[in-house]
Amino acid sequence: MDFELTQEMKMLKEMAYKFAVAEVGPVSQECDEHEKYTPEIRKKAAANGLVGAWIPEAYGGSGAGILGNTIITEEVSKVDMGIGLNIVASGFGCESILNYGSEEQKKMYLPPICSGEKVCAGAYTEPNAGTDVSGYKARAVKDGSDYVINGNKMFITNGTICDFMVAQCITNPEEKKHNSFSLIIVPADAPGITRNKIHGKMGIRASDTAEIAFEDVRVPQSNLVGKEGQGFRQLMHFFDITRIMVSGQALGISEACLETTIKYVKERTAFGAPLGSFQITQMKLTEMAIRIEALRGLVYKAAWLIDQGKPDYTLAAMAKFYGGQTAVFCANYAVELHGGYGYIEEYPVQKWYRDAKILELYEGTKEAEIMTIGRALQAR
Repeated sequence: MDFELTQEMKMLKEMAYKFAVAEVGPVSQECDEHEKYTPEIRKKAAANGLVGAWIPEAYGGSGAGILGNTIITEEVSKVDMGIGLNIVASGFGCESILNYGSEEQKKMYLPPICSGEKVCAGAYTEPNAGTDVSGYKARAVKDGSDYVINGNKMFITNGTICDFMVAQCITNPEEKKHNSFSLIIVPADAPGITRNKIHGKMGIRASDTAEIAFEDVRVPQSNLVGKEGQGFRQLMHFFDITRIMVSGQALGISEACLETTIKYVKERTAFGAPLGSFQITQMKLTEMAIRIEALRGLVYKAAWLIDQGKPDYTLAAMAKFYGGQTAVFCANYAVELHGGYGYIEEYPVQKWYRDAKILELYEGTKEAEIMTIGRALQAR
């Protein structure tokens, strides 16, 4: 059993962090304050092989696998999770194209993602159905050689800046619920699409989030991903994979909280002694460090197993659940140990505190992860 990263992965890890410090760090506060998306950083990241790194070289990616992509996510999230999301999630939804799409679809849609030229969105969540994937209502009705799509989507990452999206729609309403859905590729500029940016998010404010409406949107039936009626299963597989990306975000932001706080408590004095000399401070740092070390093992193993062709999606759900908990825990302690300074924008811990909470909400709430894990345990 070897817990050491390969030399290639170590180099990728170092390069991703240096890129984030140099390119993301200087604009982090401005983008957070003004909810500013960062296309120029996405394109620079693509030139360095950091976009769509999980995509095989045959389709324009760097072929770094899920582990490599997770490491990139970890490192950029140490600096800014929102801008980091603009980099690592610019192909969000394309996982289904790679796994289930036709060869023509893969060649058409994946290379422009990796080059930074185009952006994808996963149009899944709806105003009244998030975790309840089987409760989605958007419909795609056949008309000649086309699908005509009607419905609404909510909280869509990359929603207003994407070039195309992969949408979950009901195509076979007469079938049982889980056999009624299909994934369909929809050009973002198709007539009948209305996209509105959601303003005022608590965190990840540099990431674009939108509400999308489809009104008689017409797309060719050749845009179907895989087989009709398989959309629910395809989407579950998608979440099984992207949960690991989210847990990588959690690992990165937790590590940033710890390292920044260690530096602060060594410099800050209270009652005539360094803040770090007090046992209660050491307890908090220790608890953060233990949780981070445990999380790293979960995240890296879950990612590595997928690359080895032996995926353990229950482990991925564990990483996502524990990742959200750990990030919120570490961000909270970071603010506490910074005291009043942790509550002002001059110090990044207040931003990390705001950013961390989404990790318990998107890509499956922590309650959904409990259901996934609990069912798997009882199915043994």
